[in-house]
Amino acid sequence: MNFDDIERILELVREHDLAEFELEKEGLKLRVRKNAAEVAHVMQQVLPVASPMPLAMTPAAQPVGLAAAPTPALAADDGEIDLAIVKSPIVGTFYRSAEPGAAAFVDVGDKVRKDQVLCIIEAMKLMNEITSEYEGEIVSVYVENGKAVQYGERLFAIKTA
Repeated sequence: MNFDDIERILELVREHDLAEFELEKEGLKLRVRKNAAEVAHVMQQVLPVASPMPLAMTPAAQPVGLAAAPTPALAADDGEIDLAIVKSPIVGTFYRSAEPGAAAFVDVGDKVRKDQVLCIIEAMKLMNEITSEYEGEIVSVYVENGKAVQYGERLFAIKTA
């Protein structure tokens, strides 16, 4: 991947107004994420994938261990509570626990820390762990276990510290 490839990817992200984009190719990982008015670009080396996968230029093609697509914290009308809404970074099936009958990763009232697993979204037979970008307390779970979710759909509300 060269500089021209990265520029084309950034142009596609701008053109399609994507909040987040991640690409993994030949041991190189490129992640572009918009936070409010700024854009963060992170490139890092990762372990090579056992079997090469075709490149896809869609938000749904993301590896296991996804960070939830964050949205800026929302201030309540009284100005005292900041809520961060965690949105789905992919299309798939939402699961609150690792397996049927197991305890949910998080429930309303639980304290969560940054990078803690909140749920799993199954997409194309891959189980993708969705992790928190925030520290705080879960105040709402918007999706029922086993239901389909769309890209950008609200999953959780977290009262940030």
